[in-house]
Amino acid sequence: MASAMILAAGLGTRLRPLTDELPKPLLWLGDRPLIAHIAEQLAAGGVRRAALNKSHLAERFSRDLIAAFPVPVEVLHEPEPFGTAGGLANAAGALGGGDVVLWNGDILIDLDVAALCAAHGEAHGERGAAATLAVAPRPAGEGTVGVGARGEVVRLRGERFGEEAAGGDFVGVHVVGEALRRRLPSRGCMVGDVYLPWLREGRSLATFAAPAVWHDIGTPAAYLDASARWLSQRGLRSHVGPGASVAEGVDVTGSVVGAGARVEGAGALRGCIVWPGARVDVDAGAPLERAVVTTQGRVVRAAV
Repeated sequence: MASAMILAAGLGTRLRPLTDELPKPLLWLGDRPLIAHIAEQLAAGGVRRAALNKSHLAERFSRDLIAAFPVPVEVLHEPEPFGTAGGLANAAGALGGGDVVLWNGDILIDLDVAALCAAHGEAHGERGAAATLAVAPRPAGEGTVGVGARGEVVRLRGERFGEEAAGGDFVGVHVVGEALRRRLPSRGCMVGDVYLPWLREGRSLATFAAPAVWHDIGTPAAYLDASARWLSQRGLRSHVGPGASVAEGVDVTGSVVGAGARVEGAGALRGCIVWPGARVDVDAGAPLERAVVTTQGRVVRAAV
């Protein structure tokens, strides 16, 4: 099975001020950080070795957190983000040779990692595809990727490389083969600096049909939507973590209250996320809706 890398060095600009406290991959989602959900899926797909890059708020990636992952992870520090391609290049020593599953650390999706790797092996053997991108289906002409009749990439970032049979959205999870890994720049982007030049040379990239529902946790609204889906998938009205307390007068609906948090007052908490250790007072006259409460006491509401 391929090794894997979780890209976790981004700045998370669109999520500020949340990312002034935590890097995006460490945002609390349900009962644990987002990155822990990703590590679990990689392990379930057969990945036995992984790397993770960090840069922004690097000290937040604690040893205890990484040690709890179900797959051994080597953590690599970048003094400034090297980019998606540069981060993978920098991890060569940690990952060894062969194919690598590359997963953006702000993406939540129920993806069959083993099936993705198997599809890449088939596409590489049949058509010499150097990478396989997980793509959520859309009609032809729509989305960030155009897909040809044999599942090959024929459109990327507006450039066309063949006849399009279907469209789709690249979901930020892909398998990168050895041929492309040898071409990685020390700084740069996988799409702009690696995939597009490869396609311009007339070479092949493959796609894998990803689930249509996925979350790019890049804004507070997207973060709250991902949390709501986590609850829905488990049939939960709300989730209150260990050691958390909710005052009797507070009605909690569609919300996640993290471990050790305190919700006080006599109102309603609806569609919210309260981070572990946070404290919030709910006003009886004004329900708190679609908001994230941080450990440092910030209340960040989703844009309407």
